[in-house]
Amino acid sequence: MPFTAADVPDQSGKCFIVTGANTGIGFEAAKVLAGKGAKVLLACRDKAKAQDAIGRIGHGDVGHLPLDLADLASVRRAAEIAAEEPRIDVLLNNAGVMFPPLTRTVQGFELQWGVNHLGTFALTALLLPKLAQTAGSRVVVTASLAHNRGNIQWDDLNAEKGYSRAARYSDSKLANMLHFAELDRRLRAAGSPVTAIGCHPGVAATELMRHAGPFQIFTPLFGLLLNTAAAGAWPALQAACDSAAKPGGYYGPQGMGEMRGRSGDAKRSKLAQDQALARRLWDLSVEMTGIDPGLAPA
Repeated sequence: MPFTAADVPDQSGKCFIVTGANTGIGFEAAKVLAGKGAKVLLACRDKAKAQDAIGRIGHGDVGHLPLDLADLASVRRAAEIAAEEPRIDVLLNNAGVMFPPLTRTVQGFELQWGVNHLGTFALTALLLPKLAQTAGSRVVVTASLAHNRGNIQWDDLNAEKGYSRAARYSDSKLANMLHFAELDRRLRAAGSPVTAIGCHPGVAATELMRHAGPFQIFTPLFGLLLNTAAAGAWPALQAACDSAAKPGGYYGPQGMGEMRGRSGDAKRSKLAQDQALARRLWDLSVEMTGIDPGLAPA
């Protein structure tokens, strides 16, 4: 059945971590979850922006979890802090960067690869033991329609030979697709109570577009023609809260081209379904981050 924020059931007693939740889709998801009774931790870099977001949400049990996905040391600290919570029901990996000029993370990775995939992989891996303490817990990974154009440049992951903003973004989103699918297969094989689910927001007007150059002039039209940030959060909310959401499932808008509308089953590219690529990415991610989730191949 098509899913919107109105379909989110009561979440009282549950705890959600939402990365990148001070603005855009993450903020909208956090606001809905808080309104449904959940404790919500806004995992983001800037304390002032997080406090502002908490004030704008204006209700519920909402706090700030310091997290900079561009620094693996910060990811480790955030995981240590989060592990002190009595329970974590859902890790909603929403944060990302899109089309920045060539920039590197603290550890020297190309920024989009480092934040969108490696930081997400690391945070997820570090929080799996805590998530496993709660039956029915979930990891949600936010991908993108752009994954359809992804074709990971295995011989130049750090963009030392060349850099295309759009191509690197698409590659990082394909990595998100491969990550959640492989994670769920390994969790199932291990008999874990945790499930992994993917989602994408369609095309929404958010701060993610801030590096999009001239294209930004069209973003005011997105609420009319494509998706609002609030509607873009529906697939994430479905992946996080819908009792009918399938382990390893992938959710996105059901309107034209999956760009807007109520959430439901979404389509995956052929590469996103390649299990050999997913295993290769998993092993490489462990090597690059130095963090091993400890899950055997399915």
